[in-house]
Parts: sequence; C-alpha cells; structure tokens
Amino acid sequence: MGRQVGIVGVGQTRHGKRMDVCYPDLVREAVRAVFEDTGLSPKDIDAVVSGSMPSMMEGVALTQFYFADAMQAVGKPILKTETCGSTGVSIAQTAYYWVSSGMADLVLAVGHEKMNEGDSQATMTTVMEPFYQRYFLAGAPGVFSLQSQEWSVRFNIPADKVREAAARISVNHHDSAANDNPYAHLKLKLSMDDVLNAPIITYPIRLFDVCPNSDGACALIFASESKARKLGLPTAWIKGVGYRGEEQFFGDSDKAVWPSAVEAAKEAYDRAGIRNPRKELDVAEVYNPFTYQEMLFYECFGFCDFGEAPDLVLKGVFSRKGELPICPSGGTLCTNPIGATGLIRTAEAALQVTGRAGPRQVPGAKLALAHAMGGIDQFNGVIILGSEK
Repeated sequence: MGRQVGIVGVGQTRHGKRMDVCYPDLVREAVRAVFEDTGLSPKDIDAVVSGSMPSMMEGVALTQFYFADAMQAVGKPILKTETCGSTGVSIAQTAYYWVSSGMADLVLAVGHEKMNEGDSQATMTTVMEPFYQRYFLAGAPGVFSLQSQEWSVRFNIPADKVREAAARISVNHHDSAANDNPYAHLKLKLSMDDVLNAPIITYPIRLFDVCPNSDGACALIFASESKARKLGLPTAWIKGVGYRGEEQFFGDSDKAVWPSAVEAAKEAYDRAGIRNPRKELDVAEVYNPFTYQEMLFYECFGFCDFGEAPDLVLKGVFSRKGELPICPSGGTLCTNPIGATGLIRTAEAALQVTGRAGPRQVPGAKLALAHAMGGIDQFNGVIILGSEK
C-alpha cells in the first residue's frame, strides 16, 4: 500500500451553456476557484493531471497543451487521461496514485468540457464500432436503451414499475439541482406527469431521463497525509479506489449485471473495509446520465439485490431523506460536462464528508462513494472518501 492521500481543495465552475467564456477561460475559472478554496498558489503544486472526453467532442485536440497556461501547469509535470465518460474519475485516481506513490505531495486535478462548441451526437456515433454499433445504437441513448431493457427483462421487472421509478428519480434529482446546487446546469421543477409524459428519445428513455450537454470544469487538489496535516485544511481522505474495464462490443459482456461496475465497487470496498455499503455509506454520488442506469448501479454496488432497485426507489430508500441519499447535487442527470463529470462526483463526495456541501449537505455524512462510467458501458471507476483516514 502507498501513502495516505486526501483531497484538500475543491473548485468548480457554474455549469451550463457557457457562451460567456472561451474554453481556456472556463478551465481557468475552476483552477482559480480551487486555489481560492485552499489559499494555495500554482507554485505550491508539484504536478497536474487533466482530461476531457475525446477531444473531438469540442474539436480541440491535445488539450493538455492548449490549456497548460489556464491550468497553471507551465513548467510542471502534466498527464492527460481520457476514458470517455469516466474521464473525471480516471483523473482523480491518477492524481491519487501519483501522490500515494510518493512522487508528489500536491497534485492539481482538472476535468473540463465545452460540449456546446462541438457536436456530441456526431462524436458519440463516430467513436462507435462502424459496422454494427454506429447504426444500431445511435449514440449514448441507444446504448442505454438497450441495456435498460436487457436488465428489466432479465430480472422480470414490470415495465410500468421501472418507468415510474425512473420518473421518481428524475423528479427528485431535478428538484435537488434546482433548489440546492448553485453550480447545476438544469434547474427544473418537474412533476411526475411531466416526466412520464415527456417525448420518447429512444424507448423506454424519455426526455427527462436524459442528461444535458454541459460546459463546465472542476478542479481538485490531492495532498499527501503530511502535507494535508501541515496545511490544516478540511480533508476528505481517500479510503479506497477501484476501476475496471470490459469488452468493447456490447454483447461480449453481460450488461444486465455489469461486471466492470460490480468489480470496481468490490475493489474499492475491499480497500476501504466496507462490508455492507448500504448501511455503512452515508451518501453516494453515482454517475447517472440516464435514470434507468442509476437503478442498475444501485444493484451493481450492492445497495440492493438485482431486480430490487425500482421497488426501493418507490419506497424512498435512495431519496434525499432516505436510508442512503443518492446524488444530493442532482448528479450527472442535471449537469454533464463529460470530462469533468466524474471529477464533479468526487468533488461533491469530498464536500459531503468535510461538511461543506451547503444546502445539499447530508447531515452527519462521514463516508461517501463517488463513481463514473464511460465508453460503450465499458469502464467503471469508484472512489470511497471519508472524514477520517
């Protein structure tokens, strides 16, 4: 095992359609915010990790060079990581391993995306395998539509129950984002009827089951234990991490039980000493670009048995005031600058366990899960953060 590592600083931009700033200035906004949060300056940083969803998303290649000045990375070691939707959690884990290895004491991690300057649907379709998936799956909605039906049929979950549970998730998260998250993109007050009767995007997914295209950036500072103690800042300690990938072709792995999600969570739990996640965790920031996938993640992460999630959603188990609150920030469903999204999940979890989440704070939160997923349902990364080492 390496050294103990904690997150000592959090900064994020206001997310949305940010036509008021150019791309480098959007990144600069997040970096300035994390330095203001900590009182540190660029000269204190030993190394920088950055990333975005495939650079073609906004038509800017080699962003680690384009943004070196904006990230205050000039003259410092810099790494770029890119794993599609899970890029943010890959950034976080890269920063974690860099500090844990003893090669750096303070690492700046930055995730960013300006989706409204590109064509996300064209990008998603282009990166898919060209002979089958490109035409059949039609980008991310097609992928998750297929998976949601595979899951519900496998476990004999009635379609109307799944639909109602998905709508409840949508209403809850949009309400949290609208009321309690000043950084969120979508701030919608929705009724169950609004969600249930929204236009179908790709059956069974409807409009308010889908995340937005967001512009935004997030920055975190990772510190060694000795450095964190010296700084005396509120610290979210990393208790465990896990990351897994699986086959590219959709039919080559069992997406109804999602092996990479199950195995990534198990690795993180084992490192953190967690045996009963639903009872031991206080809050979870699950990567939820689509409502149906959120329920499947509950099952993959051991919050409940496979096929049980819709019933528990309808009972309020995972609501803001439920047994295990999920995404009090509103989650990916309400804010999705893809390269930053997984880092935002990590940031929100860090704020929770340090008691700094403001109106979205879960009272007494001491142990949190952060998660991101990427690729054609291909990559999953999990981080466990705690208020104590």
